[in-house]
Amino acid sequence: MTTIAGRVAVVTGGASGIGRGIAEQLIAEGATVVIADVQQDALDATAAEIGATGIRVDVTDPASVEALAAETVERFGSVGILVNNAGVGPLARIADLRLADWKWLIDVNLWGVIHGVTTFLPLLQKNPDGGHIVNTGSMASFSPMAGAGAYAVTKYGVAALTEALALELAEDGSPVHVTLLAPGTVRTNIKTSLRNRPAGAEGALEDVDISEGAAAGLRWIDPIDAGRIVTRAIRHDDLYALTHPDWWHIVEGRQTAIREAFEKYPVETSGAAASADAGAGA
Repeated sequence: MTTIAGRVAVVTGGASGIGRGIAEQLIAEGATVVIADVQQDALDATAAEIGATGIRVDVTDPASVEALAAETVERFGSVGILVNNAGVGPLARIADLRLADWKWLIDVNLWGVIHGVTTFLPLLQKNPDGGHIVNTGSMASFSPMAGAGAYAVTKYGVAALTEALALELAEDGSPVHVTLLAPGTVRTNIKTSLRNRPAGAEGALEDVDISEGAAAGLRWIDPIDAGRIVTRAIRHDDLYALTHPDWWHIVEGRQTAIREAFEKYPVETSGAAASADAGAGA
């Protein structure tokens, strides 16, 4: 089990939404928390409100993430928990996307996590008692939706990175553990993601408030609820932290389709391969 009390934790995207909820719960459980965000005004306000240290970061820039790590270690001496939470979620159909859309989404949602892991993992590995990394994916990490294809590409990537890293850490007997947070409908300001899109990188992506659409009738939770789910996963070294386990039917539908595809097609050997096999046997 990973202890939280007494640890130094860094939460990217910590000025609002799920990141803020995670930071608040980490503080409640005894951690010293650094929140990092690209939006300076929100960062300063949240840091003052919740009792965290605010450090500006642009997760798309590896030098900025390295500076975040260096300043955290300089101030507090170590890092024991990293939450790669910064992300954006505007939507567009794949046929309408421009390369600028793809680049921005991937830079924030996937490269941001890659930069965090690459920079902070060596620091956690130096700790005698290891530490914990939480990467924020999505229910879209398991089942994509029409209109959110690019977003799902990034979140599938976060899931693959997290699962592979977990296997490698286990193989090494490392005291560092990793969790994939897969949130469902949480009350955040992700519906205004474009506010932080760099000038000159405009494209087809649009902010969508899904709380006013078909998802309005779904079960919505507050960020602090997501924070409690995350800290529980950290304490138990769980690979997956799910805010909506009642949504299994969404994931099950995709898994069933994959299983049926495996069952539909028999194992076949082409004539050329069969001849080669026969020749090898002779």
